[in-house]
Amino acid sequence: MPQSIRVTTAARAAVFAPIAGGGRAELVAQRLSDAIDLGLLSGGEKLPSEAAMARQFGVATVTAREALESLRDRGLVETRRGRDGGSFVIASGSRAARIARRVASLSRVELRDMGVHYAAIAGAAAELAADRATDDDISHLREAAEAADPDDETSARRAEGTFRLEVAALSQSARLVREELRLQAEFAPLLWWCLRDRTERWNSRNEHLAVVAAIESLDGIEARRRTVAHIGGAIEWLLDQKTALEAGD
Repeated sequence: MPQSIRVTTAARAAVFAPIAGGGRAELVAQRLSDAIDLGLLSGGEKLPSEAAMARQFGVATVTAREALESLRDRGLVETRRGRDGGSFVIASGSRAARIARRVASLSRVELRDMGVHYAAIAGAAAELAADRATDDDISHLREAAEAADPDDETSARRAEGTFRLEVAALSQSARLVREELRLQAEFAPLLWWCLRDRTERWNSRNEHLAVVAAIESLDGIEARRRTVAHIGGAIEWLLDQKTALEAGD
């Protein structure tokens, strides 16, 4: 039976990594919204204080405050008063609508380019992991892959992000890890929207196990191929959804 998914330190680092592009409030709000959509921030979870969040994102405190206000207006977080107060994530049922709007706003060229970029990074990490991972590393990676519950969308989304970060870490490349973190923060919720489909969730779990097997066999080429193919399939699913949205289905 699939185990519960634990959000790793690396996954949380992806959420609260410094913001590029001027540190605007809308960028901070989008980062947090994406993390909620991906399941990296769960319903009921307490967010850092405004000051702490500002330090982590590398923005002004007023920027963090404005981002939280935006998320409150969208019904994604709530503020509680008192000794145990703060800003807390609200489990929201409007995730699909938010992602649909983002998909509609991007062109097919942009979506394909997103996939090419991410596949290049994740594929390189998988290939290096096959050369550098220890037996203990592989055992831990297999546990991460097996932990996904294909019958639960939130579990599958969280497992996807965790697995990709684990593979990046096994590459032993600090630059690849940083790029994986950045790309997850930028568009993982879009890329893995396919996990709303139970068949895709099972496919994702099986593809992860195939990558683990390739890494264990020291077959970096196969690890890269399976990774790139998996991401390519997710992009094709996304493009099909864009077509359906445009047709009003």
